[in-house]
Amino acid sequence: MKISRLELWVVNVPYRRSFVSSFEVRRGTTRTVLRLTTDDGATGWGETMHGAPTAALIRKLFDTYRGTDPFDVEGTAARLRMVPFFYGYIGYAALAGLEMACYDLIGRVVGQPVRNLVGGQVRTSVPITYVATPDEDPAADTARGLADDVGSAIATLGVGAVKLKGSSDPRRDVALLSGLREAFPELALRVDPNGHWDVSETLRLAGAIEELDLEYLEDPCWDLEQMAQVRARVRVPLCTNMCVVRFEDVAPALRMGAVDVVHGDVFKWGGINPTRRLAGICETVGWGMNLHSGGELGLSTAAHLQVAAALPQLRYAIDSVYYLFEDDILPERLTIAGGAMELPPGPGLGVEPSVERLEHYQQRNAREGDLLL
Repeated sequence: MKISRLELWVVNVPYRRSFVSSFEVRRGTTRTVLRLTTDDGATGWGETMHGAPTAALIRKLFDTYRGTDPFDVEGTAARLRMVPFFYGYIGYAALAGLEMACYDLIGRVVGQPVRNLVGGQVRTSVPITYVATPDEDPAADTARGLADDVGSAIATLGVGAVKLKGSSDPRRDVALLSGLREAFPELALRVDPNGHWDVSETLRLAGAIEELDLEYLEDPCWDLEQMAQVRARVRVPLCTNMCVVRFEDVAPALRMGAVDVVHGDVFKWGGINPTRRLAGICETVGWGMNLHSGGELGLSTAAHLQVAAALPQLRYAIDSVYYLFEDDILPERLTIAGGAMELPPGPGLGVEPSVERLEHYQQRNAREGDLLL
């Protein structure tokens, strides 16, 4: 059995409403979807971050994959270990998509879900976090609208964890969080300003932040040095998806005492196996671990569910914005109930996208271009 063929689709899928963060307003996602086929007709699907740049690199990397055994996941990864050095996040994303397709293919061939290939199942469903964003209209009643939005998510999705996408104004964000805490005293609450809080202002607000009883404060500041300053003086666990983003960041973060929780991500860390290695490091050094969301469609959401199901180190509801999509590339959407997502029951990733839907959203990408910064 040898890998013989690669097919690629770059797709744009819209959100039902805008996703507002401290640095952008996003109205949909761009993802790269691929299918690998072997010389005996076995297939495996992958989906990863970004669009045209990732797709171009995957085409280039396929020269290394062509003619190899899809079961040789680590061997092929070793031959491509310098890719992230030269291509950064795009390199990690390309490797992750190809590795995912190999794992899906292997699972289909042996009749096992990916979770059983990477350690076995430790949970039957995966709790998710609702990511709340302020209204795009600055004239809107943000506090009231935010509380209504979170209340609706609790009622319809059953979520027990909410993350506020913060802004560059920590006072505003703390006020919004205070309103949410008053309205929902039992809610697991977090905030993520994506590094846009000033250190001095964050320290001035330390008392108010501590009173919020947050699960963690995610990336209030831009780098490890600033995170360490905040962590030394604010008694709230600090989480990062921006300061520990590769294995080279682990030792400096430990020396500085900069973080308490690290967000893994199959697509930003370069694959399922690197994410599992990160989980082992977090357990060893006493860090918590969660999974970040970068706008995954159904295929890569299924991949995160497979990984989450096999990682005993996860202690938090994982991030997801899957509920935001108007549609999906899967013929049947994954369901969210009781604040959690059930594991897909089939072999491999347990899901398969519709080629018709892929072609439809590929045409949308051709009209709009990639939905990136």
